[in-house]
Amino acid sequence: MSETYDAMVVGAGPAGSYLAYRLAKLGYKVLVFERRPKVGDAVCCTGIVGKECLDRFPIANDTPAVQANSATFYAPSGESLSLRKETAQAYVVDRAAFDNALARRAQDEGAEYLMSARVNDLVLFDHRVRADVELGGRTGNFEGKVAVISTGFGASLPGKLGLGKISDFVLGAQAEVDIKGVDEVEIYMGQSIAPGFFAWLVPTTSGRGLAGLLTRRDPPSYLKNFLSKLHEQGKIASTDVECNYGGIPLRPLSRTYRDRVVVVGDAAGQVKPTTGGGVYYGMLCADIAADTIHEALCADDFSAERLADYEQRWKRILAKEIQIGYLARRFYEKLSDSQIEHIFGIIQADRIHEDLLRSPDFSFDWHGDAILRVLGHRTMARTIWRMAKSLLPL
Repeated sequence: MSETYDAMVVGAGPAGSYLAYRLAKLGYKVLVFERRPKVGDAVCCTGIVGKECLDRFPIANDTPAVQANSATFYAPSGESLSLRKETAQAYVVDRAAFDNALARRAQDEGAEYLMSARVNDLVLFDHRVRADVELGGRTGNFEGKVAVISTGFGASLPGKLGLGKISDFVLGAQAEVDIKGVDEVEIYMGQSIAPGFFAWLVPTTSGRGLAGLLTRRDPPSYLKNFLSKLHEQGKIASTDVECNYGGIPLRPLSRTYRDRVVVVGDAAGQVKPTTGGGVYYGMLCADIAADTIHEALCADDFSAERLADYEQRWKRILAKEIQIGYLARRFYEKLSDSQIEHIFGIIQADRIHEDLLRSPDFSFDWHGDAILRVLGHRTMARTIWRMAKSLLPL
């Protein structure tokens, strides 16, 4: 094609659309490719977004949202532990509507969107990058000065470009359900429900909710069993529901840039390993990527040396947080139900959860400090140390 874009963005999730919005607002010519027929189609996500995220990125605040200021955690035995704050800590948003709102804002600023457009390859040249695209049953080529990969987890483009692949991930399974008498987020733990991870029931709109779980193996079977459990308890009306599945990265790519290319969001592994949430971290990194690309466009320099600044910036903010979360996640995966119950009991007996909620630093989105604070309790520290010695090597 004769037309050259300033930036081409592969993927119209929150990170991709926000980055497109930022660059288009700065006056750059931006093209976004989305492989699905419409933005937000078949997203496997609970849509729980922290208040800090919506405050930091208010451009999608007109999306309908349900306030969440409490949650109940269930140990394997069924023993429960409730966390509640008077002020909202998070909101449950309709992810399809949220993604669409971000895409509309980007388009309002002039970004172009191509739907049902699958980018099979990015080919790098000295003065441009070419996207080889399947579009409506035909193939085409588009050119830009820089390309952004924001495809979500599992795409092959980073590997083709020599950026490696995500080394650890988990599988998510979720269904929209009719709920009964549940008005707060519920989290379920236990090897029979979601081995090494957790399951959830999240109210959305009136009488509706999302039930799902994370697991490394056989998500359809575990989700079916979890739905049956909820139905038996009278919390959902039926188990005859449509299920969605997806992969969630637990570790970042070893490298998220090269000449004329950066990777953001789930595609880069910029996700909370504790919960699998990636909207906020992805948008934070998209913001950093937009600044870096703007500087590169101003300097007309798209070398790896110039774009390395993007990775240095996002790692200063997220690398420690992700590493602490990942180590905590790997430790939790090794625990038996009895060990989970024991930790659960210590948290209740020592009122550790109340200490966390009272802390001015308590955050829905930043878990590293909370993890270290829990480990700072004497009884918990001794217990974790004994368990860790019995479980080594992690």
